[in-house]
Amino acid sequence: MKRVLIILGSKTDEPVCKGATEILTSFDLDYEFQVSSAHRNPERTMQLARQAEAEGFEVIIAAAGMAAHLPGVIAAHSVLPVIGLPIASGALNGVDALYSIVQMPPGVPVACVGINNARNAALLAIQILAGKDAELREKFRIYKASLANPA
Repeated sequence: MKRVLIILGSKTDEPVCKGATEILTSFDLDYEFQVSSAHRNPERTMQLARQAEAEGFEVIIAAAGMAAHLPGVIAAHSVLPVIGLPIASGALNGVDALYSIVQMPPGVPVACVGINNARNAALLAIQILAGKDAELREKFRIYKASLANPA
């Protein structure tokens, strides 16, 4: 069962997203990667967003740098929760991406994590999914307890 869709604005964003895939794997969650630029391939991006729910996804993580329109475009075309992951790139080193993601207009919400913080994007996706999955919620509870008592 697919649960998390990770959409990257560029193939070059993939190394940053490794933290997300590590977390999702450690929680035994299915995920899928797609690369689709909101600027270079807007039709494909729109289709990914519109079809995600029908394909069994429950949360979308959208990673993009610079102007970072990808999370907003995804959110405009999907009812699924969207988590924006700003990627450090360009002259502003990700600050422009952060602002692009957090400054969404009313009615098109996008959650946002810190620049390059793919681990938190995955953890937020897990928290969203845990709202209706008791087993996942318990795994997350154990994970949170481990933060207070590191080995």
